[in-house]
This record gives sequence, C-alpha cells and structure tokens, in this order.
Amino acid sequence: MSINTMAQELAAELEDTLRQLEVYRREDTPSSVPAEALPSLLQQCQQICDSIEQTPPLRTLHHFACTGGTLISKCISALPNSVVVSEIDPLSTMGVNKSGWAPRFAPTDLILGLRQAARDVDQDVLVEVFRSSILTAHETLSGQGYSLVLRDHAHSHFCTDVDPASRPSLHEILSPCMPLRSVVTVRHPLDAFLSLTANGWLHFEPVTLDEYSSRYLAFLDRHEGLPVVQYEDFVTAPEEVLEQLCNLLDLPFSPLAFDFLPVIKMTGDSGRSGGRISARRRRDVPQELSDIRHESQNYRALCERFGYDL
Repeated sequence: MSINTMAQELAAELEDTLRQLEVYRREDTPSSVPAEALPSLLQQCQQICDSIEQTPPLRTLHHFACTGGTLISKCISALPNSVVVSEIDPLSTMGVNKSGWAPRFAPTDLILGLRQAARDVDQDVLVEVFRSSILTAHETLSGQGYSLVLRDHAHSHFCTDVDPASRPSLHEILSPCMPLRSVVTVRHPLDAFLSLTANGWLHFEPVTLDEYSSRYLAFLDRHEGLPVVQYEDFVTAPEEVLEQLCNLLDLPFSPLAFDFLPVIKMTGDSGRSGGRISARRRRDVPQELSDIRHESQNYRALCERFGYDL
C-alpha cells in the first residue's frame, strides 16, 4: 500500500470520527470554550492562608475554689507553648480596699488603679479596658506561637457578698469580642465545701452547705452549654483526661507535662503537694454537716446533676 493510499484512509477515518462526535455535541454548546486558567502557586498559597482562621480562640478555664482547678491549670500551664494567667476576674471586689481605706499600692494593675481613683469609674469602662488588654495579649502571643489561657476566678463572682446577677461573668465579658474555647471543671460539692471551710475561704452568708450549693448551681447555669470535666475523673486517669482537655481547648497534648508539675508555680495553690496525681480520701465530715446534707434540696440537685453520691 502506497503512502498516499494510507494517508487517504487515515483522513477518511478521522472525518468519520469527527462526524460521530458531532452527534454528541449539544446545539447550544459553543464551538470553542476557553479553558479556565489555573491559579498561580502564589494564589494557591494565598487561598490556603485565607482558609485558616485568622484569630485563634482564646482559651478559658472555669471552676469554683477548692475543686482541683489549680492542679488542672498547672498541668495545662506545663503544656508546650501554653501561657496560663491564673485567677482572673476584672470585676472582682476582692482585694479592693473598702471606702475610707487607704488605696492599695499596685503599680501594674490598671483596673485596680481605676477602681481606686477619686471619681467612680463605670463598670463598663473596666470591662472595655480588660477586653482591650486581653485582646492585645492574645493576638501578640498568638503571633509568637503561644496559646493564652485564662483561669477564671469565679469565686469572686459567685462566692462573695456581691450579687452574682448584678454583673457579667468572665466568659460573658469575653465571648462577644473574640472566639473562645472554654471548659468548666467540677468536683463533688461536699469535698469542695469541706476544703473551702478548712482554708477559711467562706466569703458568703449564710455559711451553709445549702447556700454554697445554691451558688454552685448559679455558676453552672451561667456557664450552661460549656463542656464539663470532673476532677474525680482527672485524678483517676490524669493523662487520659488531660488529653481530653487539650482536645476541648484545642491545645497540643504532651504527657511530659506531668514531669514539669513540681516547677510550676500558680496562685490558689492551696491543696496537694508533690508531683503524683491520685485520688485522696475525703476529709472528715462534721456530724452536724452529715446530719443536714440530705435535707438540702440545692445540694441534692447539685449531686444529681453530675451523678455524685449524697
């Protein structure tokens, strides 16, 4: 077969193929559709950066005094690149001298300085000063690769002579202006009340288990919807529960955190000493407290809420 013959047959086959393809072409399909240009490498990198959350969440921890919050906070402080600021409440009146007393020297405390000014400063001003400070610290530390964690001093809000309903909580102050990842930790109310009594931190009246339980319930109601971790679970399986906390707070987990516990210093550290974490026996319960605890409806409701025994 000559080359010309082969070329003619090939041309005929191509024409036949094109005719068959023409059958499948829709009448409204343009004869020439320009191909969409692929994004450049720089554009692809920019798209990836834009898809990443620009402001990482601020982490917050919330608990009552004597509920194991210091131990848990110290473990979180020992995690890689965590910066834990302990016992924060911008509207706390604890440590603020009462009217007629000499102002307290605190040159680094701007909010206290405003509280002690000759003219009264509105609560909203204190809130805005606090928000601005936290936002600046959070953004700056995030840019340096650190994770800011605020440990709430809920005792100031719910366990003093201040009406808890008269002011916002730390979580309520911060949530409107920045994304938060928050966790509430709890402990059996009887154990917490016994420890609170032993430390002399009873700043409310009447000083009864029922009143304490009522305030604890109010605290929980104000933090409704936040994940809750029980202290008893933590001391039973510390590594497992710390990893759970890291997942909830979006923090990197490291079991080496427990090795650094002895060198972590933190306010509110009134409980256990040493680096070993384990469950401990309950303090002795006074007979009068043992007799009346079953009669307290608030205490019963609090125990039932988390499956604690009475």
